Amino acid sequence: MIYRPIVIDEEIKFSKKKFIVSKTDLKGNIVFTNKNFSEVSGYTEAELVGSPHNILRHPDMPKAVFFLVWQTLLAGQPISGVVKNLAKNGRYYWVIADLEPKFNSKGDIVALTAFRRAAPQDVIDATEELYKTMLSIEKKHGMEKSLAYLEAFLEEHELNYNEFVDELIRPKGILAALLTAFKKMIG
Repeated sequence: MIYRPIVIDEEIKFSKKKFIVSKTDLKGNIVFTNKNFSEVSGYTEAELVGSPHNILRHPDMPKAVFFLVWQTLLAGQPISGVVKNLAKNGRYYWVIADLEPKFNSKGDIVALTAFRRAAPQDVIDATEELYKTMLSIEKKHGMEKSLAYLEAFLEEHELNYNEFVDELIRPKGILAALLTAFKKMIG
């Protein structure tokens, strides 16, 4: 059994080129991790495999976000999210997670995969404010009210959660201009 670490307000920074990969069963138990997962989280592969994925859940994360993610995945749809994870040493790291269900030949969902990369600071800043509000609502009124707040927030912005995350991570400024120019060059 893995015990929850004491939370330390210290961020773990890791390369944007480093992808953290995991696969879970339908109960949320980890069945596969890559080396980067262990390096960033501080857990060994042996500690991770067989453990529930929520061992990484940071207390700053609203439960409503995970409810939305699970609901979407179990409906057979992919979803992306911005997540603050808790490392074994109590420090934290922010990721952009792209999650998707895996199907067998009969079309049944048999596993869930997640590919994560370091979240840029502007994405963290935008997400952190939303999550703090949701967490406050959740503590006072429960997860359902937090989820309702998220849904109202997204409706106000005329976005679903995936579109919200896409807007956050879309290149902006000079990088966006360079990417547009590059796409035009290559046709």
